[in-house]
Amino acid sequence: MFVIPFPVIDPTLIEIGPVAIRWYGLAYIAGLLLAWAYARMLVAREALWDGRPRPNVESLDDLLLYGAFGVILGGRLGHVLFYDPGHYLRHPLEIFALWQGGMAFHGGLIGAMVGMALFARRYKAPLLTVFDIMAAGAPLGLLFGRLANFIKPELWGRPSDVAWAMVFPGAGPEPRHPSQLYEAGLEGLALFVLLAIAVRFDALKRPGLVSGLFALGYGLARIFCEFFREPDPDLEKLANGLTMGMVLSLPMVLVGIALIFMSLRRKESAA
Repeated sequence: MFVIPFPVIDPTLIEIGPVAIRWYGLAYIAGLLLAWAYARMLVAREALWDGRPRPNVESLDDLLLYGAFGVILGGRLGHVLFYDPGHYLRHPLEIFALWQGGMAFHGGLIGAMVGMALFARRYKAPLLTVFDIMAAGAPLGLLFGRLANFIKPELWGRPSDVAWAMVFPGAGPEPRHPSQLYEAGLEGLALFVLLAIAVRFDALKRPGLVSGLFALGYGLARIFCEFFREPDPDLEKLANGLTMGMVLSLPMVLVGIALIFMSLRRKESAA
């Protein structure tokens, strides 16, 4: 009786003949563009760097392309390799069917890192600094991406009787956690605010610190949210209550701690 109705939103914003513009795609584009604009602002503010080497503002246009291609290719390959390798081994042509869905955040992250490494090599920029610049704005992309998951809807939560539970189309009659909104709030908004505060207190002057905070913050937030998100029983659910999302996020926590420790130990005068 008291379940909040799911706010059904038409996933298609505009449709002209065979061409359809969907909220899902627009959300990812908006996230990338906002992260790029934020990165340009950070690079342009000399007070945040104290003369430390970094890419110039104009080169970030190329970094956007490197990162976008890395996210798309890595996200798709991550889904193929992490979640359903058997299916794609039997149907290899479906690997290229991006319109059918299937992207993995952790694969996209690896792809983006490869793209950033290629960018750093081309422009002779410090690799950890490039990682820090993109990590500072990455939560904006996560925020819009999780909102897109909610609108679609997909990746809904486990059954629940909390006052804000919703009945999602296609998920059966049970009220469920709106776990996409939990992730948008923690992995997106809260993590962005945390990193912005760190940047305000000179985190960019310690290469690797922002990246470490991002990895640690995302990993912990994702593991927490996995307790509320309904895992796919065939692709994501593991033994002893674990999920694939938890297992893939644990290395991020460990890497994040290592990067934070390393950056704080490094002398502030080091490049």
